[in-house]
Amino acid sequence: MSKTVLITGATSGIGKATAQLLARNNYKIILCGRREDRLIELERELSKHTETHTLLFDVRDKKSVFESIASLPDAFSNIDILINNAGNAHGLDPIQNGDLDDWDAMIDINVKGLLYVSKAIIPQMIEKKSGHIINIGSTAAKEVYPNGNVYCATKHAVDAINQGMRMDLNAFGIKVGAIHPGMVATEFSEVRFKGDSERAANVYKGFDPLQAEDIADIIHFVISRPYHVNIADLIVMPTAQASSTLVKRD
Repeated sequence: MSKTVLITGATSGIGKATAQLLARNNYKIILCGRREDRLIELERELSKHTETHTLLFDVRDKKSVFESIASLPDAFSNIDILINNAGNAHGLDPIQNGDLDDWDAMIDINVKGLLYVSKAIIPQMIEKKSGHIINIGSTAAKEVYPNGNVYCATKHAVDAINQGMRMDLNAFGIKVGAIHPGMVATEFSEVRFKGDSERAANVYKGFDPLQAEDIADIIHFVISRPYHVNIADLIVMPTAQASSTLVKRD
């Protein structure tokens, strides 16, 4: 029987690539995002391969998160795998120049949003004593870099939540793990630099960064392991990257 996967932040980057790969591998997909036009387009594409359902909400909106997940039809209500992928970076400033709205956005999306979605889904996993939660972190969860301050703090929080979640849910047979990507060529930097595409492109200039499809492939590998195997914590970087600040460029 096909497993049902719920993916947050499914309309771009890693979330989208993961949805596309899993759809081709016979998973039923619940696409979650806040851009309705992209959700509709992606559902149309993936429905050629598998059963799909869309949920339109912003993970920052607690009420909308719980109402949306509660609204799932019976065919999609039994969620086997949760991929907490939604996340953003906003700004790259020293802490004394940081924008309060940027801080709020990162904390609300990267930390509180992940918690809201998890809280809405975990009870059903506990009830059936099975499930798999993948939390998408970052190498910023493991090290802090100049001007990364609050973004790094939110990803350190994801790392801590992932570890605590794995401990708390162990008694119920629920698998929990995190994947921490390094530099991935997605819309990430364009969002961080507020639409400055030239500055965003420079982030990935002179080396081969990871692609969203690389992380999707890893997610597929992780969730397809036998039940007794849990990949609890995984860091992946492009070969050219040795740390957040050390990148071999041409």
